[in-house]
Amino acid sequence: MKKRYYQKLYNNLNDLEEKYLITEVIEMPEFMEGKILKNTLEEVDKSMAENVNRYKYILEEYKEYIELWIHEIKIPIAASKLIVENNKNEVTRSINEELDKVENYIEQALFYARSNTVEKDYYIRKSNLKEIVNESIKKNKSILIQENISINIHDMDLDVFTDNKWIVFILNQLIQNSTKYMKQEGRKEIEMYAKQGNERVILYIKDNGIGIKKGEITRVFEKGFTGTNGRILNKKSTGIGLYLCKKLCDKLGIRIELNSVQNEGTEIRLVFPQSTFTALR
Repeated sequence: MKKRYYQKLYNNLNDLEEKYLITEVIEMPEFMEGKILKNTLEEVDKSMAENVNRYKYILEEYKEYIELWIHEIKIPIAASKLIVENNKNEVTRSINEELDKVENYIEQALFYARSNTVEKDYYIRKSNLKEIVNESIKKNKSILIQENISINIHDMDLDVFTDNKWIVFILNQLIQNSTKYMKQEGRKEIEMYAKQGNERVILYIKDNGIGIKKGEITRVFEKGFTGTNGRILNKKSTGIGLYLCKKLCDKLGIRIELNSVQNEGTEIRLVFPQSTFTALR
């Protein structure tokens, strides 16, 4: 009887993906040692659950604080931008550029804080891709003008099912990444267009920048990975932008793909499933 019980316990444990659920699938045995073991496991399980819930509460509290701080900090930034707008000169133009960078980092922090709980701030609806792209271009107008980068948008009148706010943020990160790694000489261009596929819509974002080394392409979505470009060119890369894009795309059910040739440019593809159903993870 004991041998059969322990063998069943061992088999159940091996079959479980979440090992801590073992107390839910084993029965209370008739013999004393087995009862002591099951009671002990239940106490351990209860203690672990309480500990996990405590840390969940701490993390949620911290996330709420970060979101509140981000919303509060936007007020003095907006006031600073208004002052700059009313006092235009070479100095205030430089200040405005730095404020744009601060706004980007703040937006990045906000979406990072929300990236693990996207389902609480998530609304899938039918959206026009051209309108989404235009909104993103508008948000990046200053840096595009400053860096003298032309935008070539075409074949964009297609509908996709997505969350507008999240996809605009993703496009912002991709556009800013392209502007950061443009060549210093020659024509600078970002091309954006879409194609209708079989049960999907593919959005292409291409640039003619410095590209990425072949051996680094598979690592660009890793958290904290800056690569040769980030180190050598002193671009102060954090390695968070593309990581966050990949994480949010996974949540939205969008596939993100990247190809690049060093000294020729980079192409990123966002593959939207043409369905109202998106699996939240």
